[in-house]
Amino acid sequence: MRRSIELSSNEGTNYGAKTAKYIMQNVPALKDESYVNNVDNYSASVFHSLASTKFPNSMVELFATSWEDIAKKIYNSSDFGEELKKTNYFEEDLTAALAGITNKNEKMVAIFQFVKDRMNWNNYTGYSCNDGVKTAYKQKTGNTAEINLMLTAMLRNAGFQARPVLISTRANGIAVFPNQSAYNYVIVAVEDNNNIVLLDATDKYALPNQIPFRALNWFGRLIREDGSSTTIDLMPRMVSKENVAMNYSIDKAGAVKGAIRKQYSDYNAQVFRNNYVGLKEDQYLEKLENDLNKIEITDYVRTNADKVYQPVQETFSFTGGNFCDVVGDKIYIAPMLFLASSKNPFNQEKREYPVDFGFPFQDKYAINIEIPEGYKVESLPSVANLQTEQNICSFKYNIQVNGNKIQLVVIQDIHNSIVSPNDYKALQEAYKLMTEKQNEKIVLKKI
Repeated sequence: MRRSIELSSNEGTNYGAKTAKYIMQNVPALKDESYVNNVDNYSASVFHSLASTKFPNSMVELFATSWEDIAKKIYNSSDFGEELKKTNYFEEDLTAALAGITNKNEKMVAIFQFVKDRMNWNNYTGYSCNDGVKTAYKQKTGNTAEINLMLTAMLRNAGFQARPVLISTRANGIAVFPNQSAYNYVIVAVEDNNNIVLLDATDKYALPNQIPFRALNWFGRLIREDGSSTTIDLMPRMVSKENVAMNYSIDKAGAVKGAIRKQYSDYNAQVFRNNYVGLKEDQYLEKLENDLNKIEITDYVRTNADKVYQPVQETFSFTGGNFCDVVGDKIYIAPMLFLASSKNPFNQEKREYPVDFGFPFQDKYAINIEIPEGYKVESLPSVANLQTEQNICSFKYNIQVNGNKIQLVVIQDIHNSIVSPNDYKALQEAYKLMTEKQNEKIVLKKI
C-alpha cells in the first residue's frame, strides 16, 4: 500500500487529502461451485466507508462505528422511523379487515394477508421509503421499505410487538463490516416472548416465517423502538418437502406409460409458484417435457396454485421411449426415469465456499412399476441407507418385487441450510452414492 498526503485550501479552510493505492498479487481465481450464495462474498476486495466528519465549529458526526449505531441512525431517519408513526391512512380499512377476528395468531395472519392482497412490490429494494407509506398505500404499490414498514405499523396498531429487520439480500452480499450500504432490504419481525415470526409482504406467495428466497442471507438486524438492535438468524428451520408418487408400465419394446403426482410444500411451493404460476400452461408444459427427457404429457392438472397455505399439487400422464435399453431377451431400465439426478453437483475435489441450499428439504419418491407380461425380474439395485456424520443429510433407497410390480421408495433429506467446507467431503460422498443409486438399473428377462 502506498499513501501520499496533500494540503490544500478552499475558501480559507485548510484540509488534508490522503490517497491510497492497493496492489494485490497472486490472488487465487474464483472457482465456479454449485450452491454458492453470492460468489462476490468470497472475492478479494477492499471497501471504504465514511466513518465520521468533523467540520469547523461543529461536533464530530459518526457514521459507521458499529452495527448498533448504524441501525439506530437508520431508524431515526425521516424516511424510516418517522414512516412507522403514520397510521391514519390505514386505520379505517384495517378495522374492517379485522372485524370479528379475536384469535391473536389469526389476527396477525389477517394483517399480513391484507397487506399482501392490497400492495404490489415495484421490484425496488432498499430500507428507505421513496414516496412514503401513505402514497404507496394509496397507489397500492411500493418498494420493500414502504410495504414492510406499512406492515410493521399495522401490526403495532393492532397490539403486536412488531419491529423492522434490516437485511442484505443474496444479490447484495453478506454484510461484512459496519456501513449503511451493507443493508438494502427490510422485513418485519413479530416478537412474542421468546418466539419470533418473520414476515415479508412483498411476495404474494410468502407465508409467516417463510420470507422470500432472495432475503435468506444468513443474518439480519432487528431494531427496537428505543434504537437498540440485535442480530437475528434469517435461515429457516422448517423442512420443505417434495413428495412424488409415480406409477408406470413398460411394454415389450421398452416404451413406458404412466401417471405422476407431485406435491410441493413450504419453500418448495413458494419457489414453484414464483417460477411457474404466471406462465401459460402450454409454455410450462413445453418446458416441463423438455426438462423431463422429452416425455409427452397429457391430462395435466394443477391444484392449490393460489391457496398459499396449501401445498401445490400437479398431476399428469406421460409416455416416453427413451428410458429402456432392450438387448436380446432383456430390458434394462433405471426405475426413477426422468426423476433421477444425471450427475453429482459436487464434483470438485476441494470446496472453497460454504454449500448454501437456502433451506432444509426432503425429496420423497414412491414408484410402482408394472412388469411387462412374459418378463420376470432378473436383478434389482441393492437397498441403501445412508446417514452422514454431523447429520448433514440422509438417504434411503428401498426396492422390492411384489407380484407383477416393482415397488421403489427413495427418500433424500438435507438437514441444514448451509454446509461448511469442512463437511464438504461427507456431503460429496453422500451425493455420489445418491446419484449412483438413482441411475442403477433393473434387469428384466424374458421368461
